Amino acid sequence: MTDDSNPPNDGANDGVAGAGSGAAMQENLKSKSTWLRLVFMVVLYVLCGLASLVASFVVALGFLWVLFTGEANERLKHAGQGIANYVCQIIEYLTYNSEVRPFPFDAEWPSEKPAAPHASPAGLD
Repeated sequence: MTDDSNPPNDGANDGVAGAGSGAAMQENLKSKSTWLRLVFMVVLYVLCGLASLVASFVVALGFLWVLFTGEANERLKHAGQGIANYVCQIIEYLTYNSEVRPFPFDAEWPSEKPAAPHASPAGLD
């Protein structure tokens, strides 16, 4: 036999929001800044795809350069690092880890310097 004195938990009261959450949601839905951010997010998502395509070209060109010359091309390395930093900025904005809209909106094109230096694996120099 089951105990009917405690009704099953349907999850209705498990939410984090308080009693006024309906009004807050309506305010968020009507907020122009929320919808404007969505527009920027869509544009930046497309730019991220384009940057990835350009990065693929830089990677292929860099590999061919090393294949034929035996050494890395500094300009391609800097271009690749700039693209990597740019994609990182876009992802930070898309995931709400930054409020600064990446290039071409609020920020300048990122510098080629990586945020933290990366060591080359042994034997690959």
